[in-house]
Amino acid sequence: MKPPGNDVVAFESAEKIILRWDSTASEDAREKMIFAGDRHEIDRYLQAVDEIQRSMESATLSDDHSKANSAIQIAMARLEDEFRNILIAHTTPIEADSLTDSSPLPGDDSEDDSPLTKDLEHQERSTSSVSYRSTNSIREIDLMPSNAIYDLRCIAERMILAGYLRECIQVYGSVRKSAVDSSFRKLGIEKLSIGDIQRLEWETLETKIRRWIRAAKVCVRILFASEKKLCEQIFEGLATATDDACFMETIKGPAIQLFNFAEAISISRRSPEKLFKILDLHDALSDLLVDIEIVFDSKSSESIRVQAVEILSRLAEAARGILSEFENAVLREPSKVPVPGGTIHPLTRYVMNYISLISDYKQTMSELIVSKPSTGSRYSSDPNTPDMDFVDVESQTPLALHLIWIAVILQFNLEGKSKCYRDTSLAHLFMMNNVHYIVQKIKGSPELREMVGDDCLRKLTGKFRQAATNYQRATWVNVLHCLRDEGLHVKGNFSSGVSKSALRERFKTFNAMFEEVHRTQSTWLIPDTQLREELRISISEKLIPAYRSFLGRFRSHIESGRHPENYIKYSGEDIETAVLDFFEGYQVSQHIRRRSQ
Repeated sequence: MKPPGNDVVAFESAEKIILRWDSTASEDAREKMIFAGDRHEIDRYLQAVDEIQRSMESATLSDDHSKANSAIQIAMARLEDEFRNILIAHTTPIEADSLTDSSPLPGDDSEDDSPLTKDLEHQERSTSSVSYRSTNSIREIDLMPSNAIYDLRCIAERMILAGYLRECIQVYGSVRKSAVDSSFRKLGIEKLSIGDIQRLEWETLETKIRRWIRAAKVCVRILFASEKKLCEQIFEGLATATDDACFMETIKGPAIQLFNFAEAISISRRSPEKLFKILDLHDALSDLLVDIEIVFDSKSSESIRVQAVEILSRLAEAARGILSEFENAVLREPSKVPVPGGTIHPLTRYVMNYISLISDYKQTMSELIVSKPSTGSRYSSDPNTPDMDFVDVESQTPLALHLIWIAVILQFNLEGKSKCYRDTSLAHLFMMNNVHYIVQKIKGSPELREMVGDDCLRKLTGKFRQAATNYQRATWVNVLHCLRDEGLHVKGNFSSGVSKSALRERFKTFNAMFEEVHRTQSTWLIPDTQLREELRISISEKLIPAYRSFLGRFRSHIESGRHPENYIKYSGEDIETAVLDFFEGYQVSQHIRRRSQ
């Protein structure tokens, strides 16, 4: 044990050093920083602070304690300034092109040469390597050189021991939060309230969502993780949960700002066009959840973990709600204006493109959609809702059932729209076009085809083929009826023959009917080239042989009379050529092109 005289000498020597660096009493002390000087002076000052601390603990007289207390207050004010100055001096903004998420793919163990690593090499005064957690996605960079971290830890240790924990945390948090705010600005993260976000146009929000997804990955995996590492390097073990307190002081505000954006989207008004960006948000946040739980693993950061989980749940609920509302919108879509020419309805294109996109999100949507669609048809006789028997597709996933249900209600709606056509043939052509389009879209997407299944696809194919058959019956039965023999033969007392007047009338009727079909149906449209050609061939296979046969049997009876050209206007080749005008979607010449007889 030292003699009392030695304690006094040590205290007076320490006090002298403390007072020499009192910035309130010395101009020289105000202009210089201790930790910007040489190591010897830094160590002398720290030893002086330690001596004052010891003197306070051993002081027995009130005067001695008062002197020590005064000296320690001066020292703490000085150390606070030094602490702030070191933090500011070594808070180097990360370059904008370095704020990228360069996480390797699973299994990629190649050397890390990301921009963040290169940036780190320029920032640090001492050599160190990038640290990694147990997950490949988190990348912690050293935000400060090791000598600065050592000095900060030395200061923090003494401030905490002297009872200046709160001041230490506040200084640290204010400086580092400014650094985080700077990185936020470079990442394009704006300070918007939930109300501000919800008032933005969706087109604007789509761009911001894309930017947010990228920024959120960087913030959680790089920015926040690195800030946590810095807190641990400086404060870990100095006092209970001090490192965590400093971490939360730094990033709680920015973290809330970051997640408020996703929360605003999750509770915004639902509409079909929002589904896929909501799914993008859901996927991104779901992917980040493990990292969030690692970075925010303390009791004090529980609110951030809970907020992330709740946002994820609301995004999932929003996606389910949008799908349900989309189904209802397809069923109730009210437009009754017939599309010209019986072509594909805009609703058909929109719905099929929409569910094709849903199939692109098959994995996510399959996780979110866990119940069958509510058709209601089994429990009511609502004429505005189609019947659907799930027994035939009960082996399908809930998501697949929803997609099949959407195809069913789309057909149901289209059937209602087909009734707006005055021409029955055109109504059937309209249904053929639209159901064929549905089939082709399903076939064109491997994911969608797999979910819908071959049985459902066969049923849809049967429906558009039936619509084609119905069209042919509605259009051509009466035309072909003109080419029958019945009603043309007359019987006399001694012989039988052909009624020329009836035959002339039959040719006139056929010509008039075929010309009218040609005039109208050349303006109708089958946009699919193969389908158009198949229907033309089917028409020709029935019409051309019937016409040629009729012409062969009865041509002589007309040609033996007067003005045969008024009745036999077309050759078989003329009819064959005229069929090629059908379903092109534009008005052809009023007259059928005739070849030389």
